Amino acid sequence: TSPVKRGKWILETLLDMPPPMPPPGVPELAERGRVTGSLRQRLEQHRADPACANCHELMDPLGFALEHFDAVGRYRTRDGDYPVDALGELPGGKRVDGARELQQLLVKEYRDPFVRCLTEKMLTYALGRGLEYYDQCAVDKIVAELERNDFRFGSLLLNIILSDPFQKKGGPESP
Repeated sequence: TSPVKRGKWILETLLDMPPPMPPPGVPELAERGRVTGSLRQRLEQHRADPACANCHELMDPLGFALEHFDAVGRYRTRDGDYPVDALGELPGGKRVDGARELQQLLVKEYRDPFVRCLTEKMLTYALGRGLEYYDQCAVDKIVAELERNDFRFGSLLLNIILSDPFQKKGGPESP
């Protein structure tokens, strides 16, 4: 498992908030010499570098919250010789301990970016193309309808189908 990769995936895929690229010349954890201890301790050694800490302070806690799950999703209480520690602290002091608290945090603190990101991804899929600047009005309208309909998935699908970009998309030309 990798809390860094999991946290980065949450930021990019669920929230559309990709972290910045690492600064040039920052070595990978393995290149920095011998690191020891649990995965958390090894990552803390990596975050000790201020150049690394800037990005990792958001990615790592999100990923740590999922550490009770191994690489194939099985629940676990140990990672090798060490007990799993699923506690993470985000900037501003927000703490999450495990997947359930992560879910609650995402619903409470990150609902708007998640809903917008999901809407954009679903509209992209429905259109069969990437979104353009002129599609943002439709995204805004769909998100507003979702909020009015208690964020029901059926409302998302219906409003994508009823959107101008979907209604006016051209199909392949017939001979």
